[in-house]
This record gives sequence, structure tokens and C-alpha cells, in this order.
Amino acid sequence: MSQIAKVTARRILDSRGNPTIEVDVLTTAGIIGRASVASGIVPLKYEAAELRDNDPLKYFGKDVSRAVANINKIIDEKLQGIYVGEQSYIDSLMISLDGTPDKSHLGANSLLAVSLAVAKAAALSTGMPLHRYIGGINANVLPVPMMNILNGGKHADNSLDFQEFMILPFGATSFGEALRMGVEIYYHLKSELKSAGHSINVGDEGGFAPNLKNNEEAVEFLIKSIEKAGLKPGNDIMIAIDAAADSLFNEKTKKYHLSSVKNELNSKQMIDYWQKFLETYPVSSIEDPFHSNDWEAWTELNQSLGDKIQIVGDELYVTNPERLILGIEKAAANSIIIKPNQIGTLTETINTVFLAKKYGYNTIISHRSGETEDTSIAELAVALNTGLIKTGSPTRGERTAKYNQLLRIEESLGNQARFGMGM
Repeated sequence: MSQIAKVTARRILDSRGNPTIEVDVLTTAGIIGRASVASGIVPLKYEAAELRDNDPLKYFGKDVSRAVANINKIIDEKLQGIYVGEQSYIDSLMISLDGTPDKSHLGANSLLAVSLAVAKAAALSTGMPLHRYIGGINANVLPVPMMNILNGGKHADNSLDFQEFMILPFGATSFGEALRMGVEIYYHLKSELKSAGHSINVGDEGGFAPNLKNNEEAVEFLIKSIEKAGLKPGNDIMIAIDAAADSLFNEKTKKYHLSSVKNELNSKQMIDYWQKFLETYPVSSIEDPFHSNDWEAWTELNQSLGDKIQIVGDELYVTNPERLILGIEKAAANSIIIKPNQIGTLTETINTVFLAKKYGYNTIISHRSGETEDTSIAELAVALNTGLIKTGSPTRGERTAKYNQLLRIEESLGNQARFGMGM
């Protein structure tokens, strides 16, 4: 392993046209590892903090020049001369250098970009692909894609409450076949929406964003499109929902608002809503069905349905091991979304996955709504054998970059490749 010679950061744009960070780590052997970081639409309370300039005259306050400067002036100086393969040491050094609980001093976006670039430089130094460098010889499981093909909530300017309506091609025998199924369903959905007179514009993650009557109609369009593709909903293809219920929750009334329901729902009524929803539709996974502090509702739903479907925590956990431990103690869910930028370094991301798996959780590596062409999460999904990945619709370059990388990984693994294991 060669040593780190230089760490260089720059501003680039994410898929929403907002500034984000790209980092090059140059080693003394002349190898360059490059990584860039994604961003969510709204910073969450318990996740590591991005550092942005908050200058309204530049990029509407979203510029990252301070974060870039922190890398070029502070982190670069501290990392020079360290062997590039010392990932956990480098990550812990940056965390100490930041010195805040939420990484707000240097910025979690700064730390993650450097952390991933270090890992890529180390992998290149060994001649191994990133998934093999991180995961070793057992890194051979290609994930089932959870394709977001209908967008709502804060990811789209439409009438749908729920943020994501996804399909999971569990009936496939390979990742390549799963991708084909998803693409075909996506274009059948496009045709069905167009025939019904709906918009086929897309949201932040590439899924269609029509103005439908309610969430139920959205699921019905998915079912129809699956059938048009010659597949069986609930068998070949499973359906998943990301409710993003924090955005449905009224902090004053402590109730949930759904467009398809006349009155706001309390927690008990929301549980009843989900139970009836699942009796009606072939939904096998619900993400963030309740507010992130509505612990009793989470626990009750998990007790009644957790042996049948995925109850997934994203806003509940934000890839934070302290939140995850609390949820494990409360038996609040059985699955977790893993977003590296929510915690801030590669080492912490891996540790959170191991903690979740230790307690029987399904782990889902996930993109963000503001993405880049970086394919690290595709490599991580295979490295950690998560069995599931969320990276949006099968369109738009920042989404297809991940799918295409998984196709390459599957090809490279050959007979060693396995598919699935997510549920």
C-alpha cells in the first residue's frame, strides 16, 4: 500500500443541480481514487450534518465552498503520509478532527467524500474492485433492486402523499433479469399513465409523477403495469411503499394527513389504515409508515405484521447506530435503510450494517434524491451482501450508473454470483 500524497476537493453538481463535493485522493504511487457524495432533499434531525455555506447570493445558500476548503486545507494536511489502506484509522482521525457529535464542523459531506475516495484509491492499489476490497471473497450477492417508478411526496410536485412506489423483481434469477423486468414494467407504466391522460413527467428519482386521485390509485397503476408485462404482482414482482410519514405528520395535532382520507388519523387509526392497505394490495415492504418518534405505533405494526412484510426504518434510524439500538430494544422494525451520507464515513456505514444484521434486520443500501454518477453504493451492496438496493428508476444517468455497475459486477463474478437474499 502506498501513502496518501494529496487530497483534493472540488465543487460539482448533483442531479438536482445543487452543489456537492467530489474528492480525489492521490497516492505516492500515482494512483487516484475519486468519489462524490449525494444529498437528501431535507436534512433530518438525527443524521450527520452537511456543511453548506448558507450564502443566499450563491447557489441559493447551498454552496459547499467551506466544505471544499476544509478538505483542501485541513484534511489534506492531516492525511498526507498515511498508508491509504488504513481505512478505519483514517475515518476515526477525520471524526476526531471534526470534533462534533454530528460532524457539523468539517461537514459529513466532506468526511464521506474523502472516506470513499480513500477506499477507492486503496482498492486500485491492490488491483481489486471496490466490492472485493471491502467485502473479501464472500462479496458475491447481487441485490434485488427496489425500483422507484412512481414518485410522490417531497420528491414530486403532485397529489400523491407517499414518496415512493417501488417494484421488487423477486421472481428473477439474476440481477440482469431483474433489471429487464423493472425496465419493462416502467415502460408499461408510462404507457398506462399516458393512455389514461396523465402526465408522464418524472420526479427527483426518475419515477413518473402524475396527479392521481390518491395513493391507492398509484398502486393500482403499478399492478396493471406488472400484469401488462406478463408478470404476477405479489409473486414475480413485489410492491414496496416509502410513506416518508414525517412529512404526513401534523406536529400540532399529532395526527397524520392523507389526501384519500377526510379526517386526520391518530396513530391507532394509521395502524388500521396500513393493515387494511396490506389486506387489499400485494405490498411486501413499507418504509417509514409512521413519524420517526411515534415509537409505539412502529412497535405495534411490527408485532402484527413484521413476520409477513418488511417494516423499514429510514427517517427512523438515519443510519445512526444509537437510533438503531433504540429501535432494536423497542422491536420497532425489521429492516433498515443504509445511506452512507447519513452517518458520514465508510467505516461507520459498514459497522451499522453489521449491527443491523447481528439483530436479524434486512439491510437496504440506498441512494439519495440528489445523486451523482458515483457508483459506490452499488459496490457496497455487493461488498456487504445486503441483498437489496434502492437507487431509483431505471432511467436518468445518476440512477442507471448504479444499475450498470451492478451488471458489470455480476458479469465479473460469473458463476460465483448469487442474486437476492433480501427477504
